[in-house]
Amino acid sequence: MIRILKTLILTAVVALGATAADYKIDPAHSSANFSVTHMGLSKVRGAFGNLQGTVSYDPANLAATKVEATIDVSTVNTNDAKRDGHLKSADFFEVEKFPTMKFVSTKVEKSGSGLKATGDLTMKGVTKQVVLNIEGPTDEIKDMRGMLRRAAAASTRINRKDFGITFNRVLDTGGLMISDEVDITLDIQFAAPATTASSK
Repeated sequence: MIRILKTLILTAVVALGATAADYKIDPAHSSANFSVTHMGLSKVRGAFGNLQGTVSYDPANLAATKVEATIDVSTVNTNDAKRDGHLKSADFFEVEKFPTMKFVSTKVEKSGSGLKATGDLTMKGVTKQVVLNIEGPTDEIKDMRGMLRRAAAASTRINRKDFGITFNRVLDTGGLMISDEVDITLDIQFAAPATTASSK
């Protein structure tokens, strides 16, 4: 009986220890998108490519979960070359001096059917706390190459002035050309080798 109990305890410990996994963000299947209101009329949308980073996810211990993501700001794309060039200038992102933006989580907790990640967002040399509302992560699946994958979607709203991006123009009507509030959405897929992730 004692031997059986020891076996059961050992099995339980191994199972619990196997829930944690360290994944890498897959930039080919991930995106970072944003939108602002133009002239108080409609949304102008853009995206960044080359999203890199890591996700340490433990569904049994969210306190141990951590997210780090870096975005290559020079990849900004709003489907207008002239506007993209302006966004890369000192009026906005000042890409030559600040080529990346980065998010590092400080706390991840349960929120409804999803998660909430509080962390530090660094953009244009300024670091501010933001909260990401997360849908997911999805259940883990194995791809054709044996990699274990999950995905999650996240969203937040920031004020660009908090990060020193203050450029604007006053319209004849008295309104502003560009809204201060920026909506950000992330669609992230992350992967790990089967030997290091949870479904061993």
